[in-house]
Amino acid sequence: MALHLSWVSVFGDLGVIVSFMVAFSPMPAFYQIYKKKTSEGFQSLPYVISLFSALLWIYYALLKRNEMHLIIINIFCCFIQSFYIVTYFYYGRKKEKVEAVKLMLLFNVFGSGLIFFSTYFLHNPKTRLCILGYICLGFSASTYAAPLAIVRKVIKTKSVEFMPFTLSVFLTIQAVMWFFYGLLKKDINIAGPNILGFIFGILQMILYAIYKNHPKKMVVEDPKLQLSDQLESVVSSDVNTTAPQTKDKAYNNGGGGGGDVEAQNIKKNTLDASQKV
Repeated sequence: MALHLSWVSVFGDLGVIVSFMVAFSPMPAFYQIYKKKTSEGFQSLPYVISLFSALLWIYYALLKRNEMHLIIINIFCCFIQSFYIVTYFYYGRKKEKVEAVKLMLLFNVFGSGLIFFSTYFLHNPKTRLCILGYICLGFSASTYAAPLAIVRKVIKTKSVEFMPFTLSVFLTIQAVMWFFYGLLKKDINIAGPNILGFIFGILQMILYAIYKNHPKKMVVEDPKLQLSDQLESVVSSDVNTTAPQTKDKAYNNGGGGGGDVEAQNIKKNTLDASQKV
């Protein structure tokens, strides 16, 4: 029994640590928002849904009791997702702010309130916990299924530049940790969604291995979606290192290498002529 509890604690601790790292993964994107002073190209929906899911899991953990690991990581997720939403709202345009407010009201006010009041006053605690558990399971499964859009993009473009390998690895590890945590606690609501997380994580890593060395193609994006400055700088640096500099371009750049060589040749010819005279 003690050994069983120790393994539950180990997988719970590892799950919390990895989930902390995954929660910080959008930070580079929001740093780009801060630099550009605009949220154009990003959507608030993923962060609103993540906040909604975290609130549900906190409610579930409080009802079930003895679920400190779930409470810790989901309180942190509430904090970090709220930070992302506030940043998005601050730098968003008026239309984007209105959309973010509507989503917040729909999911985190109306949705959370409806689920709370429809389950909290049920007389049978087991029924209440069972219904809430199925709701949490459904939303977690939909969250893990979200990367299917990225998988489709990778297959279509044969490029993995939009699918970070490191994030795929951490999402897979996270799914494994929480699966064994739920399995050892005999809680299908925790273990179940992470089976999907593991499958989709492995699928992403397989696709990365297949297409990582595939020649890059120019992908035409929706005008509303913009690549980050980091991606643009990488592309431009690749072009500059491979594209040859023409002589005309050297002149246009204010007397580059070609202009200097020609000036030196004229000077040398003048000196030779003067020496002959």
